[in-house]
Amino acid sequence: HSTVTRNITGGSGGGIANNGTTRIKDSTISRNIAGPTGGGVMSSGLLEISKSHVHANTAVVAAGVTSSGTARISHSTISANQAQDSVGGLLINTGTGTVTKTRITNNTAGEVGGVLANSGTQLTLRSVTIDKNTASTARAGGLAVNPDAAVVVEHSVIEKNYATTEGGGIYNDGELVLRKTKVTGNQANLGGGIYNADGGILTLFTTKVIKNIAVTDGGGVFNEIGGTVELNTATGTVVIKNRPNNCSGDVPGCPG
Repeated sequence: HSTVTRNITGGSGGGIANNGTTRIKDSTISRNIAGPTGGGVMSSGLLEISKSHVHANTAVVAAGVTSSGTARISHSTISANQAQDSVGGLLINTGTGTVTKTRITNNTAGEVGGVLANSGTQLTLRSVTIDKNTASTARAGGLAVNPDAAVVVEHSVIEKNYATTEGGGIYNDGELVLRKTKVTGNQANLGGGIYNADGGILTLFTTKVIKNIAVTDGGGVFNEIGGTVELNTATGTVVIKNRPNNCSGDVPGCPG
């Protein structure tokens, strides 16, 4: 039931710097500024955030929350944070993360507006909304998965995110599984809904990729040569009503 607001540091962790165990509940972390990383919260230990708001913080990298340990976030919002370089909302830099019943919205960065799972990490998103995030100069408006990262997204919505280059909704260069998730209304130059890079493994179950827009190609899904996409249409996955096309590259079962 606390507020941490309007603090400034030249180091990491504008609002909170956690190197042990920190639990944030029914609280607000807002309008803090960090020099390198973690405008709102920087954690290298155990971090638990519940029923709280991380709002309008600023940093060069990871303006909202950055975790290099174990992060558990539930029933919260990460919103309107702004990074000069990369990751507006949430960065799982090393270690593991679990995010449930949380909204990540209106965050902005040059690259990766919403969420980044960095190389070697594991991230689970359940009943999460990632919406209206912006990558103003590069890739990944909503969610980005780096090489050797493993991410599972279940019962979630990724919508109305924007990237200047690739992956309006999702940019995947690791191993990503979507289950019972909706990817809709996102926009980018390539891969309006999802951009799957040459090392990416993308698997969709009972997932809808609908009404996304690419300026150049791959309105729904853009798959680079060397990438792997499994739609599993028998489970109810659909890729429809995307512009200028539903898929680009080798995407078996896509209507084109």
